[in-house]
Amino acid sequence: MNFEYTEEQRLLAESVRRFMARDYGFEARRRIVASPGGASDAVWSELASMGLLGLGIRAEYGGFGGGALDMMSVMEAIGEALVVEPYLSTVIGAQLIQRGGTPAQRERLLPGIAEGATRMAFAHTEADSRYDVARVSTRVRRDGDGLVVDGEKRVVIDGPHASTFAVTARDDEGRFVVLLVDAKAAGLRRAPMRMLDGHRGCDLILDQVRLPADALLGGPGDALVLAEEVVDFATALVCAEAVGAIRYASDATLEYLKTRKQFGVPIGAFQALQHRMVDMVIECEQARSMASLACARVDAGLPAAQRRRAVSMAKIKIADACRHVSQDAVQLHGGMGMTAELKVSHTFRRLTAIAQQFGDADFHLERCARD
Repeated sequence: MNFEYTEEQRLLAESVRRFMARDYGFEARRRIVASPGGASDAVWSELASMGLLGLGIRAEYGGFGGGALDMMSVMEAIGEALVVEPYLSTVIGAQLIQRGGTPAQRERLLPGIAEGATRMAFAHTEADSRYDVARVSTRVRRDGDGLVVDGEKRVVIDGPHASTFAVTARDDEGRFVVLLVDAKAAGLRRAPMRMLDGHRGCDLILDQVRLPADALLGGPGDALVLAEEVVDFATALVCAEAVGAIRYASDATLEYLKTRKQFGVPIGAFQALQHRMVDMVIECEQARSMASLACARVDAGLPAAQRRRAVSMAKIKIADACRHVSQDAVQLHGGMGMTAELKVSHTFRRLTAIAQQFGDADFHLERCARD
């Protein structure tokens, strides 16, 4: 396959990188992470004005109808800049609505997402779910003309920023369902937390939360298929984000080896360090190839087993590259590689989180074996 970006994708990536360099430098990011909200409304508005929030939304709802490959260059730029805005979480919500929503749900929510008015979070993890989307104990039951939801979701990434949640649950007959829940609904409570990588998350408590009957997203028979399809889409995108972060860690380490001197010469002149640097560059290129393959596969409409296998193989390789490159980048920088003042240490944290997001290497190895 062709791993080069099209002209449009390349120009989009360049415009995103220019914005990040101008308005989302490392010090600006540190201020955003340290702020009470942990995100920037100004940055979010800029992402919307650049069309990034509507990139994966069809044109009739105010978007551009792109797929994972079209979003890959954006995710790489996000990974390089360590963006903490709820971009991927909102993309996941938009994909769930676009693929499984009714026409009324799409008309009501997708234009707002594309314009930046609606931010979403996918509440699917529970205390014992262990990356398995289908392992759900949250319950929803019919009550008159509406629905009532009870349960707890753990570590909902970007949950404190969300205005709408996509929540997984089981109905009275044990069928898997996805629900659209307004963040202001009575009985819904968020317990916010700071994540390892600078993102914000929350535990979500749903206590007798009443919803209208049209809160169901997709039918009870196909909601699990929908959720698994969108999670694979998101996994491919987080692999692309990892590529951007891995590339930054590699480039920053190479620059450090060229400038840091010991015994009167740059430490990059030492052969042992050159070998480690070459390994990092190889990991970066292999990761990009696997991320490209995963994005292409989720766009291709393949049978579920083939899609799952391609995404899992990419995540296995990406998780390994995240560990290898992040650890070597810190070690080759020496003690300063662990300081909060150096971007490499924050990249280490994000790559550590990405290695676990949507399943670690062990989970995806088992999934490959099953398929």
